[in-house]
This record gives sequence, C-alpha cells and structure tokens, in this order.
Amino acid sequence: MGEVIQFVSKAERERLRLIREARAMYDSVFPPADPVSKQPDNAPMVVNGTWIHRGSEPLS
Repeated sequence: MGEVIQFVSKAERERLRLIREARAMYDSVFPPADPVSKQPDNAPMVVNGTWIHRGSEPLS
C-alpha cells in the first residue's frame, strides 16, 4: 500500500548488466563446484542498501 519506489539510474542498470555478463563468462570458464547453491537469475539483490528485483518483477 505505502510502497516506496527508488530511482535506479541508467548507469547503475548498465553496471548491474555488465556484472551479470562478467559473472556468466566467469562461470562458463570456471563452473561453480556446487550448482545447487547458485542463485536463480531473478533472485532479489541489494544495491546500496536497497532491494532490487530482477526478472518479471518491477525494480524497487
């Protein structure tokens, strides 16, 4: 009801995209030892103390 939406700049979104891309390249060269512990791509994450949701959910 009283949800606050925080602005995420284009530069911050691009930085997050580059991080995801670099992580995917790293994982293709050095596969994770435990695939069960890998976070799904749409898992929420914290950026500068703010929860950001990826995937089908809107950014918050």
